[in-house]
Amino acid sequence: MKHLFYRIQFLLILIACACTYSLPAFAWGQEGHRIIAKIAYDNLTKRARKQVDNILGERGMIYWANWADEIKSDNIYPQSISDGWHYQDFQGGLSDSIVADALVHYPKEGGMLLCMLDSLELEVAGDRVMRTNAEHLLRFFIHLNGDRYCPMHMAHMDDKGGNAVKMKWFGRDTNLHAVWDSKLIESQGYSYTEYAQMIQDIYHAQKREIEKMTDEELLLETYHLTESIYRYQESWDGNTYHYIYTWHEFMERQLYIAGIRLAQLLNSIY
Repeated sequence: MKHLFYRIQFLLILIACACTYSLPAFAWGQEGHRIIAKIAYDNLTKRARKQVDNILGERGMIYWANWADEIKSDNIYPQSISDGWHYQDFQGGLSDSIVADALVHYPKEGGMLLCMLDSLELEVAGDRVMRTNAEHLLRFFIHLNGDRYCPMHMAHMDDKGGNAVKMKWFGRDTNLHAVWDSKLIESQGYSYTEYAQMIQDIYHAQKREIEKMTDEELLLETYHLTESIYRYQESWDGNTYHYIYTWHEFMERQLYIAGIRLAQLLNSIY
């Protein structure tokens, strides 16, 4: 009976966040989410790491970082796809005030990522969650916090988060969403452990600055980056090497921000 009660409680929270716009989408790809989780894990306090390991197993937050995408092929939590938990798309050319307002008054269209992250944070921090639910809640929380800083998960609604923006990548057909999900990361040729370490070494000097940033500042920075990507797309000559050269550092900073912000949240919760 207790298990049923907590299961119903969790589902009621999900229903309360339901939005009308939906589109199946992935973010960062497998390597990207592992990079984010590894950066976060490296920056957990001893206490937080112990708590997270108790729930997910030692370094489990890295190994389970892609679980929320993997279950899209299963019938577990189908609402995560139908209700758009993984993205919060916007219209282009919005003012900062309109974008920032999404943190307080969740948009009726464009996905429910921001809504879900708020709900999951409350649930993860709760002390009445049964272990099975705690594992699933934390896996979602880790994954969706990574999605939040993927530019194409803060992209335009009218092109389905960049999925409808067709591109050639080294002569092969792809789209803007896929490029930012995985192709930019894969172009660097690192394993996720190598890339996570390299990113931390390069961006460590920005850690304190990032830790001081508010949710509003981080949201607006991601939105502005996304708008810059779209503007570049209009004049891009199709040179893949130039695309990588132009954007890989911005992509790496987003991965670093996602990892550091996730560590901050978990350190605060635990």
